[in-house]
Amino acid sequence: MSAILEAERLRKVYRGGDGSSIEVLSSVDLAVSRGEFVAVMGASGSGKSTLLHLLGALDDPSGGTVRLDGLDFAEQSAATLATIRNRRIGFVFQFHHLLREFSALENVMMPLLIAGEAEGVARSRAEELLATVGLAGRMTHRPSALSGGEQQRVAVARALATDPLVVLADEPSGNLDFGNSERLHELFARLAREFETALVVVTHNRLLASRADRVLSLEGGRLVPLSGVESMP
Repeated sequence: MSAILEAERLRKVYRGGDGSSIEVLSSVDLAVSRGEFVAVMGASGSGKSTLLHLLGALDDPSGGTVRLDGLDFAEQSAATLATIRNRRIGFVFQFHHLLREFSALENVMMPLLIAGEAEGVARSRAEELLATVGLAGRMTHRPSALSGGEQQRVAVARALATDPLVVLADEPSGNLDFGNSERLHELFARLAREFETALVVVTHNRLLASRADRVLSLEGGRLVPLSGVESMP
């Protein structure tokens, strides 16, 4: 299968407080196909979140290329990149970032309304997605009335609202207990295939990583294949 998300020779360099250069990513190559679930592991501070930000057009690389469906991010205007982030990329973070004054349904509708969809279309799509993630009976509840696991499932539904080409998730189960983590892990594995969405998840959780089609480790600023995740301590 051809890749929908590609990164080639991706670099990210920051300037330290003393003016020195800190190279977080040195030469990252990655290709992810539709319906493929890729997990990225690595030590804290290895640059996993930085990589995700570059793949999601939330930050600019110091070198290299990121392409989504053949579109080179470096060749796009700021306005075009904003549209890509809203319509073609879904984000799920460790903290769900739901809008507290809105219901679960309204939170999932939001990306569609921002993209210009009619309210009826947005509502129907949001209802379908919330039912898919097991929250058909919780749609009218605000985040404060939902458990942590339910809030994160709302965030997953919101990420899928615009039928994105890729979903990027950063430690999505980091704040959940074991039971809610496992439900979320199963959801990710199932939705990647059902929605034919490319899924890249940064995680320390080996149980989540074990559900991925491929597991990569970010080491020394590069991605390397990782095997035997289930047996890791």
